[in-house]
Amino acid sequence: MSDDHHDHDRTVKPMVDEITDFEVLEIALRELCIEKGLFTAEEHRRFTEFAEQIGPTPAATLVARAWLDPEFERLALDDPMAASKEVGVDWLEPTGFGTPSDFTAFEILADTPTIHHVIVCALCSCYPRPILGNSPEWYRTPNYRRRMVRWPRQVLSEFGLQLPEGVSVRVQDSNQKHRFMVMPQRPAGTDGWTEQQLSEIITRDCLIGVALPRPGVTTNVVSTIRPAVHPAGE
Repeated sequence: MSDDHHDHDRTVKPMVDEITDFEVLEIALRELCIEKGLFTAEEHRRFTEFAEQIGPTPAATLVARAWLDPEFERLALDDPMAASKEVGVDWLEPTGFGTPSDFTAFEILADTPTIHHVIVCALCSCYPRPILGNSPEWYRTPNYRRRMVRWPRQVLSEFGLQLPEGVSVRVQDSNQKHRFMVMPQRPAGTDGWTEQQLSEIITRDCLIGVALPRPGVTTNVVSTIRPAVHPAGE
């Protein structure tokens, strides 16, 4: 039997990367709330599971229905909370009174032939989670948050969205008490489509405003992204 001993380099990546300051804060705050009796660990687990199963499907259904039904479109723009209920989203769930971060004023921003909307939260990462689910990672990055409010047309082009010069870009900054969602225009070539067919091309990115719905595009994956470049002379 050989007496040689070999040190083998660790090749398996740890299951958990280095914890961030925000994760430390979340753990500390969660444990303090449980200790003070604001909610139980079981209630926190149930709410977390509820939040994680939310996706953009109800929002896509809402927009598709608005494209087909002018009366529902008016409801969506005048009373988006009521329109949300029509597609199965109650902003008061699951607690019955909402949460400080989610039960807020909600507004749907309708694109026009000359105006394109895009949402951002320049301060942190406010997002209409009850109807769109959790925000994508890039939405929470300082790169997106800081640059979208300053150079929106360039940032949109980095997502592959080139808007004509005649289309103005309106950046809507979310805040602690206000959430927004974009209602894009119905694309050409969808005449005679059903609500289900239309909802399939309304992706999460369309509802944020960094993409436009197109026939044949039914994925939220952005395939063409150019590197961020600081605008010269800005």
